[in-house]
Amino acid sequence: MNEKRISRVVPLKGLQAFEAVGRCGSVSAAALELKVSPGAISQQIRKIESFLGVTLLERNGRTVELTQWGRLYHQEISKGFEQFAVAEQVLERARNENALVLSALSSVVNKWIGRRIFDWQALHPNAHIRIVGRDKEPHMGFDDIDFRISYGSDVLQHEHYMELFRDWVVPACSPALIKGKTPSAAQLLQYPLLHVEWERHFTPYPSWLEFAAKTGAALEETAAGLSFTLSSSAIDAAVNKRGVALAQMSMIADELEAQTLIIPVDIRIPLRESYFLAWDRAALEKPHGRQFRDWLVTISRQQALTSARG
Repeated sequence: MNEKRISRVVPLKGLQAFEAVGRCGSVSAAALELKVSPGAISQQIRKIESFLGVTLLERNGRTVELTQWGRLYHQEISKGFEQFAVAEQVLERARNENALVLSALSSVVNKWIGRRIFDWQALHPNAHIRIVGRDKEPHMGFDDIDFRISYGSDVLQHEHYMELFRDWVVPACSPALIKGKTPSAAQLLQYPLLHVEWERHFTPYPSWLEFAAKTGAALEETAAGLSFTLSSSAIDAAVNKRGVALAQMSMIADELEAQTLIIPVDIRIPLRESYFLAWDRAALEKPHGRQFRDWLVTISRQQALTSARG
């Protein structure tokens, strides 16, 4: 009796495939979303067509359309998948109810706050913090984010914010790259140069041309080298002896302490804009919310001094 009942359950993978095809409009788009092959999507849909005894898709060469039965069935099962999404949101809100959720740019998470957060945890062992690396600005009050570390004018889209610190960049490389030498600024430009080119909506990152102009050294405008959109990627390449990077001081403290990076020529250039902290007003009412904001401000003031003067 139980075995017969189980055999009459519509295959869930088939339902998922059919729902995706109906919503995305094609087998290939559904396959891309579900990260499977188009053939696997078609196979799953044929299974539920066989199970239901009706044709759900009208196949015409490489294109497909929902049949009358398919449109009716898709309309109903979509309600269930929408409920799955609602259930996921409810669960996410429950997870974040007592946690403080901090969002920041990926490089800031990887190289700065993701490292410093252990100091906060030592001071507040009972606090629950979630850190989200995300380059797109969240929508405070709608996304499940309490605090956001933003760069530059991106912070203006938030209601509550304050400046944290202005970072500075400095040449950094592996000690193995210069092999014990003490190069001048002009000599440093002869080593492989690692460039950082942020996405266009940010103000430009300090360049090696600026460094050359500041030091009076010569450098061609089309100087060769690798370019990275993430500051953290350029830093990792420098650690791996691939070249010299103009690295943000806030992001190389651990590498300098471990001597996997050194500063061969201590000439610093400020970023064009500051980092800011934005927050949802309700976040300050959460346990540890105000203390967390104050702690972020305190370590940022310390970082401002370190980045500018060392």
